[in-house]
Amino acid sequence: MKIQMLFIAALAAMSVPAAADLVVVSKAHEVSLENIRLPGSTSGTLSFKPCETCDYQTVRVTVATRYEANDQSFDLEGFRKALEGVGNPREETATVLHHLESDTIVAVQIRF
Repeated sequence: MKIQMLFIAALAAMSVPAAADLVVVSKAHEVSLENIRLPGSTSGTLSFKPCETCDYQTVRVTVATRYEANDQSFDLEGFRKALEGVGNPREETATVLHHLESDTIVAVQIRF
């Protein structure tokens, strides 16, 4: 009987999820293209408005920042050229991935 109770207690203990604190590492913002100001260089800053009534946020980019349009990767200049094909920037949105701990932009992605 004691072995059966120990076995049940062990199973119950293993079924309890680990009590870990969740930490937000990155935040993704869906931003209208008209509310994004691309950096001047690969070590510059990107500014964006997370919402229409929000103020612009300015965050550093690095050489590791990824620029993607329609599932293709580009360098910064190639990304600028790819965006020239966007008809109405007000109607297109991009995803800006902000790494909170390093306070840098990890990626800017768009599909149009």
